Amino acid sequence: MADVYGYVRVSSRDQNEDRQMIALRELAVADKNIFMDKQSGKDFERPAYKRMLQRMKKNDLLYIKSIDRLGRNYGEILEQWQTLTREKEIDIVVLDMPLLDTRRGKDLMGMFLSDIVLQVLSFVAENERSNIRQRQAEGIAAAKARGVRFGRPAIPCPDNFGEVYREWRNKKITLRQAADACEMSVGTFYGKARKLENCN
Repeated sequence: MADVYGYVRVSSRDQNEDRQMIALRELAVADKNIFMDKQSGKDFERPAYKRMLQRMKKNDLLYIKSIDRLGRNYGEILEQWQTLTREKEIDIVVLDMPLLDTRRGKDLMGMFLSDIVLQVLSFVAENERSNIRQRQAEGIAAAKARGVRFGRPAIPCPDNFGEVYREWRNKKITLRQAADACEMSVGTFYGKARKLENCN
């Protein structure tokens, strides 16, 4: 008896999976057969996906909402598709792309068309991922050019920093004592000391 599965993936814990879950429940996929990962699609090292893969057997059916929910790495999507359809001999239906339904066209032409569509969509998914990274990098560069600072604000030097620094440099006190005197961590004091030396 073939089982029906659903796979859901969101990129982070604060993203909402409702749209994917609703689509699978409308198809009467049992909750116990819906596997969900909350992590990036850059590879297939995902716990729920691995558990699902172990459970699925020949002639089972897997529903996914869209190809980018399966993954975002072009080569790995193709590799997983081959594993699922050729090695495990299960059927896959991509709900947002009716052409990607392996139940149809079991002949050579059907498989050929399905593979072509998959390759195009996988390429688009990975290309979009690259574009997002590029847009993020460009946005950060533009923000830096406008003077926007990233990360925690620098801790200002206390009034006694210069005096404490000189005592530490003259080996009158230890690094730990110098940091404590300035109410800083050892790392912060040392970093500011190096910065002061590089400026001189």
